[in-house]
Amino acid sequence: MTETDKSTQNMADKYYIDRCLDGHPDDFRYLVRRYQAILLAHLAGKLGSKDKAEEAAQESLVRAYFKMDSLQKPDLFYSWLLGIADNVAKEHQRNEQIRRQREIIRSFSQQAPQPELSQDFALEAAIADLAEPYRKMILLRYYGQHSCNKIAEQLDMPLGTVTKTLSRAYAMLRNSLQQEQAEVYPPQADL
Repeated sequence: MTETDKSTQNMADKYYIDRCLDGHPDDFRYLVRRYQAILLAHLAGKLGSKDKAEEAAQESLVRAYFKMDSLQKPDLFYSWLLGIADNVAKEHQRNEQIRRQREIIRSFSQQAPQPELSQDFALEAAIADLAEPYRKMILLRYYGQHSCNKIAEQLDMPLGTVTKTLSRAYAMLRNSLQQEQAEVYPPQADL
């Protein structure tokens, strides 16, 4: 594609963006038709699935439509749209990772049933939100029922590192659960 072709397409994009902003939302179809295939290919590469890419592309286009008034350089619409798509892809990946982590937590709780842990969704969610090293330690220690010595041996770490990591993980869980509790049961003013 020559620079002239790019310039012409960018001018066309700007025209349709201006039309949408001036109260002609149907003109957004032009932009969808122009970029949908490229967007799908981009997202399929990031998400690894056509179905996930289609869902993310649709969400990206909807966000672009509703945020169009924040687009400062209409001639850079494609780059702006890819930025939105990248953010949507990251959100999808993060949500997928959280879903998988919760499945792992549930599978551990099924292997070693502990009703007070397996039934506490807030605790499971707090564990799933921990960073990987902390989550791994908690899963091995409480769901896997391993001693600190065994964890140190399995992970080829010094015992002090394991206990320090567990201590930090406990503090993070405690803070997370306290925040959750404060949101559910806000403190009452003394009457």
